[in-house]
Amino acid sequence: MQNYVDADWLKEHLDEKDLRVVDCRFKLGNPEEGRQQYEQSHIPGAVYFHLEKDLSGEVGEHGGRHPLPDLTVLKDRLETEGIGNETTIIAYDSHEGAFASRLWWIMKYIGHEKIYILNGGFTVWEQKGYPTDQTMPHFEKALYTISENEDMLASYEEVKDIALNGSGSAVLIDSRESRRYKGLEEPIDSIAGHIPTAINKPWMEGLENGAFKSREQQEKRFAELDRNQPVIVYCGSGVTATPNYIALKEAGFKNVKLYAGSYSDWVSYKENPVSGEE
Repeated sequence: MQNYVDADWLKEHLDEKDLRVVDCRFKLGNPEEGRQQYEQSHIPGAVYFHLEKDLSGEVGEHGGRHPLPDLTVLKDRLETEGIGNETTIIAYDSHEGAFASRLWWIMKYIGHEKIYILNGGFTVWEQKGYPTDQTMPHFEKALYTISENEDMLASYEEVKDIALNGSGSAVLIDSRESRRYKGLEEPIDSIAGHIPTAINKPWMEGLENGAFKSREQQEKRFAELDRNQPVIVYCGSGVTATPNYIALKEAGFKNVKLYAGSYSDWVSYKENPVSGEE
């Protein structure tokens, strides 16, 4: 049990006092759909964390479309839901894996060890016929101490040095679909293309039917890369890059960072060049 658990494991441990289930369902383009789904049906005892209200901060001129949350606000939210430093957290979304991975990454970033993803998400839970609920749970307030792991985060300046100076200090991985990477289409951001020097490893290729692929399969995905070389992952706004972050760690890469602002932050600086199909 390194980064994820299956539905059978969760069903067996669901009633444990020090376990908290977090529903992370979300739909880009319809921000309230995930909350509505939660209210209609969720895993018993689960609390809901909203991507843009709980797992992201205020959007500014720079920093991307989903900047990291204010950690003081996040701390209060965790404590309100009875989550302390020793709580075992199981995160799930519908089955995409990306929204649960966002919570996983944030919790690891603030020093939480016992954070796991429900492999296959709510879809698999329902398929197995396991119980669901509409009750909004309430918990006794906990105390949470944040300890930031700065080694997990790549700064804009670090990415810029690699992209513009070809420093070779780290490999940049663009986690978006290949058509967006190649600049053939861009449905969200102002400019199509990718950050110069970045290679493309679409995040969804690390999952199958909503579940993370095996360690061996992840190793094959990144076989051409040196596991001793630092890697920085990004996507459009720092959300769908997180499954690639997890996949790289599963594949044995030790030095992996997330460029949280990602491509939407990069193109917010008008002077920054982008690359297209090559």
